[in-house]
Amino acid sequence: MISWVQNKEMRGNQKLRNNLAENQIRFNHQLNNITFMRIIVTIFLALVTTFLWAQKTDKPAEISADLFNALSFRSIGPAVTSGRVVDFAVNPSNPNEYFVAAACGGVWKTTNRGTTYSPVFDGQGSYSIGCVIIDPSNANIVWVGSGENNNQRSVAYGDGVYKSEDGGKTWKNKGLKLSEHIGRIAVDPTNSNIVYVAAYGPVWKEGGERGLYKSTDGGETWTLIKSVSQYTGCNEVVLDPRDPKVIYASFHQRMRKVFTYIGGGPESALFKSYDGGATWKKLEGGLPSGDIGRIGIAISPVNPDMIYAVVESRDNGGIYRSTDRGASWTKRSGFQTAGNYYQEIFCDPVNADRIFITDTYFKVSHDGGKTVTNLGEINKHVDNHAIWIDPKDNNHLLVGCDGGVYETYDFARSWDYKANLPITQFYKVATDNAYPFYHVHGGTQDNMSLGGPSRNTSANGVSNDDWYATSTGDGFESQVDQSNPQIIYAQSQYGGLVRFDRQSGEMLFIKPVEGENEPALRWNWDSPLLISQFDNKRLYFGSNILYRTDDRGNSWKAISPDLSRKIDRNKIEIMGRVWSMDAVAKNTSTDIYGQTTTIAESKFDQNMLWVGTDDGLIQLTTDGGKTWNAIDNITGMPKQSYVHQIIASLHDKNTAYACFNHHRYGDFKPYLVKTTDGGKTWKSISSNLPERGSVYSIAEDHIDRNLLFAGTEFGLFVSTNSGESWMQLKNGLPTVAVRDIEIQRRENDLVLATFGRGFYILDDYALLRNVKKEDLNKDAVLYPAKEALMYYPSYRHGLRGKGHLGSSYFVSTNPEPAATLYYYVKDDIKTIKAKRKEQEKTKTDKKESVFYPTMDSLRLEDRQPDPYLLFVIRDSKGTVVRQLKAPAAKGLQKLSWDMRGPIPDPVNERSSPEPDQLFSSEQSGHFVAPGNYTIRLYKVVDGMVSGLGNEQNLSLKLLNNSTLPASDFAANVAYCERVDKLGKAVTAANRIADELRQRIANINLAALDLTTDSKSIIERNEQLRNRLLNALVMLQGDRSLAAREFETKTSISERIGTIQGVIFTSMSDIPQFYKESYDVAAKQFGPLLQELKSIHSGVEAIEKELEINHAPYTPGRWPEWK
Repeated sequence: MISWVQNKEMRGNQKLRNNLAENQIRFNHQLNNITFMRIIVTIFLALVTTFLWAQKTDKPAEISADLFNALSFRSIGPAVTSGRVVDFAVNPSNPNEYFVAAACGGVWKTTNRGTTYSPVFDGQGSYSIGCVIIDPSNANIVWVGSGENNNQRSVAYGDGVYKSEDGGKTWKNKGLKLSEHIGRIAVDPTNSNIVYVAAYGPVWKEGGERGLYKSTDGGETWTLIKSVSQYTGCNEVVLDPRDPKVIYASFHQRMRKVFTYIGGGPESALFKSYDGGATWKKLEGGLPSGDIGRIGIAISPVNPDMIYAVVESRDNGGIYRSTDRGASWTKRSGFQTAGNYYQEIFCDPVNADRIFITDTYFKVSHDGGKTVTNLGEINKHVDNHAIWIDPKDNNHLLVGCDGGVYETYDFARSWDYKANLPITQFYKVATDNAYPFYHVHGGTQDNMSLGGPSRNTSANGVSNDDWYATSTGDGFESQVDQSNPQIIYAQSQYGGLVRFDRQSGEMLFIKPVEGENEPALRWNWDSPLLISQFDNKRLYFGSNILYRTDDRGNSWKAISPDLSRKIDRNKIEIMGRVWSMDAVAKNTSTDIYGQTTTIAESKFDQNMLWVGTDDGLIQLTTDGGKTWNAIDNITGMPKQSYVHQIIASLHDKNTAYACFNHHRYGDFKPYLVKTTDGGKTWKSISSNLPERGSVYSIAEDHIDRNLLFAGTEFGLFVSTNSGESWMQLKNGLPTVAVRDIEIQRRENDLVLATFGRGFYILDDYALLRNVKKEDLNKDAVLYPAKEALMYYPSYRHGLRGKGHLGSSYFVSTNPEPAATLYYYVKDDIKTIKAKRKEQEKTKTDKKESVFYPTMDSLRLEDRQPDPYLLFVIRDSKGTVVRQLKAPAAKGLQKLSWDMRGPIPDPVNERSSPEPDQLFSSEQSGHFVAPGNYTIRLYKVVDGMVSGLGNEQNLSLKLLNNSTLPASDFAANVAYCERVDKLGKAVTAANRIADELRQRIANINLAALDLTTDSKSIIERNEQLRNRLLNALVMLQGDRSLAAREFETKTSISERIGTIQGVIFTSMSDIPQFYKESYDVAAKQFGPLLQELKSIHSGVEAIEKELEINHAPYTPGRWPEWK
């Protein structure tokens, strides 16, 4: 093939061929009238290539995000703990279908009662959801309010209201983008165009779009029909089911900052309108006054005169009920919950006296709020936010909590957990160095700290059972001993640090405490933790001071003073003033202001440490903590901004990076800075990062100092020029906050902790550093490939996929064991047909006439084969071991080789099994030998093969994960090659034998239609049939005996088929009996093949005789004609 490729004459004529093909369409109309010329040109064009490389452009090639579409993020879940669910929208006419609103994981839909869920909101501008509702008069219309409807410290913000008119397939943002948090949406059941939105408004600052909004045109325009102030938003709106012009709306005054939370004020209140929002009346008549927090409201569908409210207040909070549409209220009990997190109330659709209230433990009252008890949380996560009560069976409940979705059919006596919703909110991520596949660790919002494999050798994938808890409570930063993956440091909130022994499962609490005469410590909700690069027994752990241990936490030493500004948070104004200690929910669920947030250690100097604080300081020590230098007021950084992360460069001692995150003050801009002189000066590298999207994390490549990664509120960004410009990588990654980034250096993997969609991995991102701008001007480039591990995947469930475990069984799919290579092709290969269409489109756009091509041109178009790329893989001796075909597409592409030889199955019998064919598998060849290989790219155009780009090396390494590995794998491969050769021959013999059987049967039929004596033909044909049947016993087995349940001797096909099925999937030594069985098959096959050939000759002789005697046609017989 190569000598053909290198034919000089062919290459020399290429320019002429291309010019002729390019101009062919231009000549079409002239050729119509010149028959002779048409014939000459047609003949000539048929001999040369009719494909063209796309027109070259003078525009310089640039590296952009679109270039890297071949790189794809891989979700590894987990779903073992799921995440916060804040709302449901159940189709009233089909309860099998419902939507799930995840606080930070988008919107999910099920059409089978939760057996499976699908994300339907991934490409939108927000990932944080406050509410979801189905239009009561049109189930195809779905409304989503973005921005979580709670006020806790980790709340994420949205960008308004979304609408779908096709059941969630597509969405449109309908405005109110400055609301940031939507509490509830109500749709008029008599008119789908009338929609009410409870805009809660920003939680971190005043202003924005807050209040109750109304649309009368299906969301095209909005009118603010009720507002209170810049601090008070509408958290809930409900309509009277009898008269949708009667509206109840609750308003909540609140604000949160990094240092405090005020959960109420004198502006919180209930309002009612009788005229669709034109006029309003404040509801009092028994409701508490003064400073009020969050008010949850609900109308009983059984008796809409009955209104319930749960009121948050230090003085007179509790459950209130009105039986006269809000005119007067009676306090039923003093029960209330936390308005920053719960405080929603729901009415039973059957029993007017039964109500449910969200709380840590879901609350229920059966007597209209007089007495309140726990609903029941056995085997269920706590922290509840949503409920749906089946109107046809009110013992059937669907509950959303911080642990996901749970369902009960016996009123909370037992729960079914939906363990297939991967919406876990991770704060941080860490990796270990376990071989061959590292584990991923991280801390979650309210779902413990977890660890699990990045991948494994199972063909079934990574399941929930592969994950394990390393600490309890809310989980936060974890660190793993890089020399021993069994030693894990994990923590819960406020510095609850444990040393987890993965081997034994022991959690040893090792949080440092102050000495007897030392001041109390202040711990962050997410306290910073770092394991030293110099000693795996050394850890750094931060409260308001920095601690160090050199013995894995058995003892601690303070190595800093208080590193914060020491500001008294209770003297800082919020909502225009300093609030008293008795303010509603004052400082609830906040950190005591003034502690450390991040720690970094220099790779080049173990005494050089960087520390950030929540009040905007960067502290630096160069003497191991003896002295500290406070860095403040960095140009362009907001005052006292939260230092979310600092990292020290892996390439230079004096270089460091810092992320300032000011979203807790209502500023969502990205703040990212870099120093190259040990903190003396700083430069912003936020560059072209989106204006809206706080930065949480930064990572620097360990090989290329110019390659940086930034995790933001809405995704991941990469810079290949040290922060001068950024591009977003999206492929496979939904819109979600990337809270932390870890680079697993051994594997070149980028691991992301997302806050709402679990962990994501970008496998082997080396392409980002390997692609250079100058590559884009080359015809083709093959990039270096990572060493590939050879192993046969296990089937721990016995079958492929999810086996028999049901569709709800959650797994994250493993990458296939393969050698993966990325390549770049500059231009598409275009046919004359494609070129013609381009030219015709140009003419059409110019409104010019488009005439038909000549008939000869049309024939050429129809006869042209599609071009393709051909990858030729050779071993170290230069022998071709595999050829792989790929589409002739331009750009960066990915190629995977399964490290096996060619598929031995007949080319016309290749297929992939359907998903439900669990006992089938993909067809494949046998493993090649481990070692070094080369790969080269060619283009195949109109049957001509020519080289493209450079040659690249591939390295294959045995994983050796077998208990009894092959002592000589190369000998295994040689044996497989012999089996492969015999297997192909046996397969061919089987197909030919089957054809002979049919041809013999056809001869018998044709003989009956002869007008000559057919005695001889019938008798000879019967002899051939008997000989064939005897041969088939040897080849395929004795079917007569087998059909009657008698034992039969092993046929040649059975011997080879068994050997191929077993040995091609084995990494162990070839059992001796298989070698002996092969020898038997090889010995038997030779004479059998000669017999089949003899039978074939006999059949052909009879068929020739049939033709002479003018018998009807039989398949396989050539006609005679003179």
